[in-house]
Amino acid sequence: MKSITINGSKRESVGKKATKALRNAGQVPCVLYGGKQVTHFSAPTISFKDLVYTPDVYTVILVLDDGTAANAVMQDIQFHPVTDEILHMDFYKFEDDQEITMNIPVKTEGVPKGVKIGGVLRFNLRRMTVRGKAKNLPDVIVADVTPLKIGQKLYVTAVKSEDYTILHPDNTVICQVKTSRNMSASEEDEDDDE
Repeated sequence: MKSITINGSKRESVGKKATKALRNAGQVPCVLYGGKQVTHFSAPTISFKDLVYTPDVYTVILVLDDGTAANAVMQDIQFHPVTDEILHMDFYKFEDDQEITMNIPVKTEGVPKGVKIGGVLRFNLRRMTVRGKAKNLPDVIVADVTPLKIGQKLYVTAVKSEDYTILHPDNTVICQVKTSRNMSASEEDEDDDE
């Protein structure tokens, strides 16, 4: 899995006044959980652009001004209700041999047989929650939809891997090929002609 490096500064004061001053200076107050102690730090808002405003998923390498570094995943994010600026972020520290849970995007491969004859591919699940070691987690989960005919569904069992565990029930549908409105309308027109 790909990772992004974010450089931050430890913060000593964690009150409302201090966090407001940080935000006014273009910094995002953050907290790193996991390990023996909780670490409060801040980083420039611009450094989170590639982590937050993207469909891709990344792990994070947090490098703090005191020389410490940690592997982490974004746990939670809070946005301003009006301006959508980032107000606060929580990260969870993990070790290389530790399993983590991530929401990985699903990408389809191929053109379903049902779509070639006028059906429509509908998604039920665009991201899948998986658990595994960070080095084993994929950037995307690729689902081959080529054999799907109209009325058929692709289940999570079709994309299982030994590298990670999928945390959805086996009967969860990723996508399905349905009859398009145009196709059903043309079939009704044919029935009217008879």
